[in-house]
Amino acid sequence: MRPPAGLTPGVAAGVGRTALLVAAARAIETHRPDALARDPFAEHFVRAAPASAGWPVRPEQVPAGEADPLWGRLGRYFGLRTRVLDDHLLHAVRRGVRQVVLLGAGLDCRAFRLDWPPGCVVHEVDTAGMLSFKQAVLDRAGAVPAAGRRALAADLRLDWSEALLEAGFDVAAPTAWLAEGLLLYLPAAAERRLVATIDRLSAAGSSLAYEVKLGVESPRVRASPVYAAARRRTGIDLLALFDGEPRPDTAGELAARGWTVAARTPYDFAAVHGRGPRPEPDDALAANRWFFAARPRLSPGPGSARPLAVRTC
Repeated sequence: MRPPAGLTPGVAAGVGRTALLVAAARAIETHRPDALARDPFAEHFVRAAPASAGWPVRPEQVPAGEADPLWGRLGRYFGLRTRVLDDHLLHAVRRGVRQVVLLGAGLDCRAFRLDWPPGCVVHEVDTAGMLSFKQAVLDRAGAVPAAGRRALAADLRLDWSEALLEAGFDVAAPTAWLAEGLLLYLPAAAERRLVATIDRLSAAGSSLAYEVKLGVESPRVRASPVYAAARRRTGIDLLALFDGEPRPDTAGELAARGWTVAARTPYDFAAVHGRGPRPEPDDALAANRWFFAARPRLSPGPGSARPLAVRTC
């Protein structure tokens, strides 16, 4: 299928299928009567790329509904993740933060769809191909950002800090950082560099939310319907995309740098919201954790012990 008018095949080809997978899940979630999050632009991305043009974007297009391992269970996971991380960012700006950085922003449209207070600036950092495709689709949809939006093309495996500073990032202001669905794909050394950069650029009062998988999944989990359905129906081998190196202890590293860190499971939030995925045998989501870190607004005084709290569930 050809891309819609206004999009060249090269632009559409520059978008990772995982970003399109998440966009399709957000589109389906948007049209649920009990939606946890709404993204009116998500289905435009799915339909604009040849790789995903035939994927479902509405609940009625998923015959098995929430029992479907891909568009039901995994899709609902992405919907829940979107809601939780939306809430995290909005909580930060309600406390006075006016600077947001989305690392690996993908095809999410938080700069357009969330209710930002006046003066907010949202930096979207991703590859040039991703941002070009995203902008072309948003332009065709007539989208207008609800905050100051600055899109920055960068390779997050390398040094991206100078480009962020040149884009107007203020190191003296607290920042709400978000790395949604990013660290799972980064080499361990790149994850450590990214965390060190965030720490270096973060003023007191900054926060960070990110997602990781803990430990190594068993062969039975790796053979689960979620992974199998993603390979068969979208051509995405998630297990091959996840970086295979032993993961760094990012929570421990942040705590050692003075951040407070808390970990939550998706099921914690499914219980809070009354919907979302539930545990099941040989569960592909069981190892997923969402971490929430904060740099205290008041630095410890001389002789004070640095906070080293890491809470896990």
